[in-house]
Amino acid sequence: MHVIPPLPPLKRVPPGVWTVLAWWAGLVFTFLIRIGLPGESGPAELAGPFFFRWDGLAWLVVSTVLTHLAGAHLRRRPLTAMGLLLVAAVFACVPLGVSEIPLAQFLAADVALSFIAAERARRTGILALLGALTVLAGYLTTRLLFGWPAGTSAELAVAMTAVIAWLVGHSVRQAREHAATLIATATAQAVTDERLRISRELHDTVAHSIGVIALQAGAARRVIDTQPARAGQALGDIETVGRETLSGLRHMLGVLRQSEQGQGQGAQGQGQAVRGQGVQDRGVPSHGVQRDGVQGYGVKGHGVPSEGDQDQGEQDQGEQGYGVQGQGVQDHGVPRYGEQEQGGQRYGVQGQLAGGAPGLSELDRLVAMTTDAGVHVEVRRLGERRPLPPEIDVSAYRIIQEAITNVVRHADTSRCRVSIDYRDDELAVEILDEGRGPRRRPEGGYGLVGMRERANLLRGSFSAGPRAGGGFLVAASLPLSAEVR
Repeated sequence: MHVIPPLPPLKRVPPGVWTVLAWWAGLVFTFLIRIGLPGESGPAELAGPFFFRWDGLAWLVVSTVLTHLAGAHLRRRPLTAMGLLLVAAVFACVPLGVSEIPLAQFLAADVALSFIAAERARRTGILALLGALTVLAGYLTTRLLFGWPAGTSAELAVAMTAVIAWLVGHSVRQAREHAATLIATATAQAVTDERLRISRELHDTVAHSIGVIALQAGAARRVIDTQPARAGQALGDIETVGRETLSGLRHMLGVLRQSEQGQGQGAQGQGQAVRGQGVQDRGVPSHGVQRDGVQGYGVKGHGVPSEGDQDQGEQDQGEQGYGVQGQGVQDHGVPRYGEQEQGGQRYGVQGQLAGGAPGLSELDRLVAMTTDAGVHVEVRRLGERRPLPPEIDVSAYRIIQEAITNVVRHADTSRCRVSIDYRDDELAVEILDEGRGPRRRPEGGYGLVGMRERANLLRGSFSAGPRAGGGFLVAASLPLSAEVR
């Protein structure tokens, strides 16, 4: 739970209170300069003929009451409050006997104008500024029409303070809007990055599992008549891999669902989950499941329906839309039998903890699964094995997993070699096969792109391509931080 820090003490004072305080400060200043201060030979300003009389004080009392009313209505009715402040400024000039509205009497209006420009719409702030300038100009015009002296120069100075007050408030509002825009942009970028990360996780998880399922299904089909026991074992492996993959999908979709609920989007679209077109209405690109997860393996028309499949007739680029639709995203869209309880911990896809991503410690399980599918994987570890930063550990595992998946899919070989070199300043991984499969990345594939993105995010290097002597080589170098060197 996030704790919002309290506002600074001055920020807790409402704008109306500041406006009233500014009025009283101006009123006190008005009295001080008319009674003479220590060190002065006389008052700085001469008092009006009835300034200290009851009628002069009555005008000041009325002006003060109007100012307090304006302070009470400043937030709800800013233009009305501004009008009351301007009337109060004019009324306060009556007992002063001055030829212009003094700054001391206009100080409260300047403070209110600044708050209006900062917290209200631009149109409201401009109207408040125009009202203030109109009152100043009208006061001078009235005195000129009656032939009375007018302090035009002093009034221009007061008008300048009004414009400056509006500019300060307007600048504060623009800064606040800019900060909100930056926060919104950063939040949107963070959401996009997280969804891309989940998309890569979906691709890495599903792509390998479906590749293994496709191989096992093909093997079972070939030997089901002659070797029923081997066919049954292959079907058992298909069931295990399928359930573990569904468990991982349930965890990932649950994260997406909680993220959207946290953004206040409610439960709209909860009935959709994984169909033939990927993960819809969850912000994850469809290629994370459909293109690389089904189409890339050529499982056309041979999808393995699971519990909850209801829309098998849907066509999408020549493929049948087998998916997990009937259960939607309710209970995260995947039955709980996909999880295995071991020592009180829930395990999901390929044995890793359901709450976290796998690392190189899961490599032996990945190798065993791939070997059972018909491709023997030889692992070579060089250098001193030591704990790795989580991001290095996960990325190295995912790169190896995707490269092995490509060997299973495209290399047309029964062997490959994985090398892991623990160097002083980096972790280097290589995946080499000597197959005769296609050397070009299939159209719509995202495996090599995902591996390159993982390496680039860690400021590492990545290369992949056919070797001159045959086969295909994937190599990545991931620099280690200073803490683990």
